[in-house]
Amino acid sequence: MTRALVLLSGGQDSTTCLYVAKKKSDEVHALTINYAQRHDIEIGAALKIAALANVASHEVVIVSQILRGTSPLTDKTQQVQTYESADVLPGGLENTFVPARNMLFLTIAANRAYVAECDSIYIGVSQEDYGGYPDCRQEFLDAMEMSMSTALSRNIRIVAPLIYKNKMQTVNLARDLQDCWNALSYSHTCYQGMVPPCGQCHACLLRARGFAQAGFADPLLERLDKGSS
Repeated sequence: MTRALVLLSGGQDSTTCLYVAKKKSDEVHALTINYAQRHDIEIGAALKIAALANVASHEVVIVSQILRGTSPLTDKTQQVQTYESADVLPGGLENTFVPARNMLFLTIAANRAYVAECDSIYIGVSQEDYGGYPDCRQEFLDAMEMSMSTALSRNIRIVAPLIYKNKMQTVNLARDLQDCWNALSYSHTCYQGMVPPCGQCHACLLRARGFAQAGFADPLLERLDKGSS
């Protein structure tokens, strides 16, 4: 029996990962981290999506006093940068980078995966559309997997099915996963924490470009336009 633990933020990528895990695993658990993020509305999205996916368990872990930095995601005195379009995104490291965030999240996930006897941890990071974050690269995941194996004396794989995909490819993947499209209609991406999304932050622009390039309307915007709850 294969068991997977999915780091579920409530965003587009982690939602897609959840449904990849459901397709490939016999049992799926979800883990959401509350780190006092500006866009904490995504926690509610994660709760809804986990319920839709009928996961074996879903835990929200609060680490609000742990992560610090100058990212506007954790320091609300800072402003989230906005842009006119995805074409003018500057590249390099986005100021939304929260140092050691994924390292901490994977450490907590390793603990929960060990206890639940999971053989894999799914995380929705991508090297293609990653805002320059160094902890969204395969090199980092390989190092974390080796460290976890050493620390736990048990092999738990870190699976990143989106690592080499851009947002357009992620959208196309979601279309092929049973029930994933409906779950995406409840996902949250906007760094401002706005509903409807602001449409101008780095995350919103990449999401919008991905759906546009794939030739599909964003199911989140369709649901909001219909006024569905």
